[in-house]
Amino acid sequence: MKINFNQLEQIKKEEQVLEMYVESIDDSFNMIGYVSDKIKTILPRDEASSVVNEDGLVDTKHIINKAGKRIEVCIKDIIKDQNGTTLVIASKKILELKVRRWMYMYLKPNMKLKGVVRGLTEYAAFIDVGGGVTGMLKTSDISDVIVNHASDILKLGQRIEVNVKKFDRDTGKIDLSYKENFGTFEDNIKNIKDGDIVEGTVRTRTRTGIFIELKPNLSGIADHVSGIEYGQKVLVSIKKINIEKKKIKLVIIG
Repeated sequence: MKINFNQLEQIKKEEQVLEMYVESIDDSFNMIGYVSDKIKTILPRDEASSVVNEDGLVDTKHIINKAGKRIEVCIKDIIKDQNGTTLVIASKKILELKVRRWMYMYLKPNMKLKGVVRGLTEYAAFIDVGGGVTGMLKTSDISDVIVNHASDILKLGQRIEVNVKKFDRDTGKIDLSYKENFGTFEDNIKNIKDGDIVEGTVRTRTRTGIFIELKPNLSGIADHVSGIEYGQKVLVSIKKINIEKKKIKLVIIG
């Protein structure tokens, strides 16, 4: 869609969001590209994020992987170069602060948000829920299945829907939950019964046994068996489903 100069001014005033294609990154870590119908655009390093390092500069991690990609931006300024060509000065910082203002006013527990997985660790996944704002998704909130690493369930760049578990307006910290998307224990056992044989994935070992993932939010425990490794696919027999205690006893058969 072609945008004229007057429309750009209105977009800037209203802090509307535009899509910028980043063609290149210069030696000063400024992103160079365009918006709309090839309107030349520069996103300066100090506008790439609202978060800065101790030296006062935006970390290059927000910049170096953006060449060849499309990113969402707001307009900071509109100028004419020496040839009279319209040049847009873009900003991710404005977008981030806009999102944070919205969240401060409206974010609350149990609200659903769409996000992108940006980081994965042993204890949590970090989800961009808009404008570069990141929430924490602990592994215990990804699934009731105990895993060694968040990457056992999620992948970098994956788009997911999460629930807001807690939002601290003083610190801006957002705690998220994902496992509600996969149903309750009662939901997940509807199509299985004692005696069934199903495939599962080996997860955590404890003193009492081996936990086997049966579904994204359902696991059972089996007695220890030698030669079984983390992440291995195994066949198990459903020995006993205890609905009251929300536990499943399994037998590894292959």
